[in-house]
Amino acid sequence: MEAGRRSSTKPVQSLKPTKTVSVDEDLTKASDALPLPLHLSNAVFFTLFFSAVYFLLSHWREKIRTSTPLSVVTFSEIIAILAFVASFIYLLGFFGIDFVQSLILRPQTEVWNSEDDDEVADVLLHKEDARKVPCGQALDCSLPPLPPPAPIVTVQKVLDENPVTVLTEEDEEIIKSVVAGTTPSYSLESKLGDCKRAAAIRREALQRLTGKSLEGLPLDGFDYESILGQCCEMPVGYVQIPVGIAGPLLINGREYSVPMATTEGCLVASTNRGCKAIHLSGGATSTLLRDGMTRAPVVRFGTAKRAADLKLYLEDPDNFDTLAVVFNRSSRFGRLQGIKCAIAGKNLYLRFTCTTGDAMGMNMVSKGVQNVLDFLQTDFPDMDVMGISGNFCSDKKPAAVNWIEGRGKSVVCEAIIKGDVVRKVLKTTVESLVELNMLKNLTGSAMAGALGGFNAHASNIVTAVYIATGQDPAQNVESSHCITMMEAVNDGKDLHISVTMPSIEVIDCVTV
Repeated sequence: MEAGRRSSTKPVQSLKPTKTVSVDEDLTKASDALPLPLHLSNAVFFTLFFSAVYFLLSHWREKIRTSTPLSVVTFSEIIAILAFVASFIYLLGFFGIDFVQSLILRPQTEVWNSEDDDEVADVLLHKEDARKVPCGQALDCSLPPLPPPAPIVTVQKVLDENPVTVLTEEDEEIIKSVVAGTTPSYSLESKLGDCKRAAAIRREALQRLTGKSLEGLPLDGFDYESILGQCCEMPVGYVQIPVGIAGPLLINGREYSVPMATTEGCLVASTNRGCKAIHLSGGATSTLLRDGMTRAPVVRFGTAKRAADLKLYLEDPDNFDTLAVVFNRSSRFGRLQGIKCAIAGKNLYLRFTCTTGDAMGMNMVSKGVQNVLDFLQTDFPDMDVMGISGNFCSDKKPAAVNWIEGRGKSVVCEAIIKGDVVRKVLKTTVESLVELNMLKNLTGSAMAGALGGFNAHASNIVTAVYIATGQDPAQNVESSHCITMMEAVNDGKDLHISVTMPSIEVIDCVTV
């Protein structure tokens, strides 16, 4: 989200950047030697290097066998020597210099091997918060400064490129008509043809109607055209949420940086510490168990017997292929996986499950369900569709059906954390962690009657990632269903930890 602030009743200074963006002074690299993609340049010079070495060794070996002086050099050997020198210089510049400097001159830039990492993390986790206002309202909510980095060139970017909107006499008349109720607030974008101007007028009308100031809510610096007809209706501004990065997280042999949008202190720092422990222990492994989005309409009949007849029809394997063909007409990606029904008297709840490709797929599933309901109306004309969703799905609500059957992505992830990493990074012991997990995450949650809440704070991390990556944060409810298991392994020296999450509802997004 972008930053800016205005007030239609008072002149407000445009937001100034409080920080600078740093860039390296010299970005020239050895990989810029050829106007080719990086992998092609490397392939060319690798091939050239090894070809030249092979050619020279074979020729020199032949000279030794025939007692020919090595000082006698042919034209082809001169070309090979030049190729060897050129490729060696390129490879040294690309791989060698930075690697040597990282070991000798800048050892502190290693991702997880700084000796001071734990001390810095402790300061971040335990430093008392001395802010006078919430982080979301503060101009500078950074933590105490760390030692300065190497000299760099700084580039400033103006965050608020659009000036604060000045209301004209025409705008004043429109505001009065909105306040009087003669002009609907929702129609301003279509009437004015300017989304930002419509937001400013709506904002001022709201202030006059409520008598409350919106000065703390930014208006400028946001593209209101991009949300028209897409997400948020009748906007009056936007909010600022800082985004932090945890990681790298090593999972299935690949490193990921984890974006987290939050105003909760220490959340990113503690997540980052977990990423460090996993990375130093060799990484984690995840497995996708199921992938299927659900939608469950509710229908009503005149008698419970008729509802039971439809239940038996839908759950009959002989009818599934026909229903799948009807369902799949709605999308190129949606494919029906199964139908499970629950009956309550004359009411029947039909839980459809289907794959949705890269999309989260709520609309996709709903269209397929509507196709099936229209098809069923022929054989069951007395069926009354009460709602396309009867909450047996179940979406954005804690439900045992999601905990047991799964919804969206069902995933299990595990890692073995080395004992010395547990002591040095997590500042505890394997035995203590195993005991605490049993008493807190398992027994304590059971005492509370938890539903899918057998974990420490999965919802914190899930919600922060959801907001940062544009997911629906309301689906944190079922996406945070998680059970954390811990066990001492390797004769009690190391910690095996796993999380099982049966209902992660997410749109596939680009890796940061």
